[in-house]
Amino acid sequence: MIVGHLALVTSAVFTGAAFYINAVEQPARLALRDDAALEQWKTSYGRGIVMQGTLAIVGALLGAIAFAGNRDWHWLAGAVMMLANWPYTLIGIMPTNRTLMATPQAEAGPSTRRLIANWGQLHMVRTGLGALSTLVFLWAAAA
Repeated sequence: MIVGHLALVTSAVFTGAAFYINAVEQPARLALRDDAALEQWKTSYGRGIVMQGTLAIVGALLGAIAFAGNRDWHWLAGAVMMLANWPYTLIGIMPTNRTLMATPQAEAGPSTRRLIANWGQLHMVRTGLGALSTLVFLWAAAA
């Protein structure tokens, strides 16, 4: 089923991007001065939200279509995990995002750094949801 395989690929790309943020971008960001870390976070956030948000929706839709085609619950479970990134982001991460976006670069300091570090911890949940979705989609594709 090509739609299921596309769901798997989309989920894997989402997971890879999320993992890259946690494993590479976030540590590099935290190595910068407070003001530079905030500036880099804002730039990255503006670009990343479009990419990861789109991948989460597309992966969820493809998983739902695969479920509709063969009624294998694994496709639906993977789709729900991909879609769960949206409410988690809106409820769990968005308050931190809004605070960071509202902070002027000139006012960045230790509290800003703590928020950015906390944001990285919150973002790991998105990486986990993507990885679980990828594994469930892989399970469905292998069946």
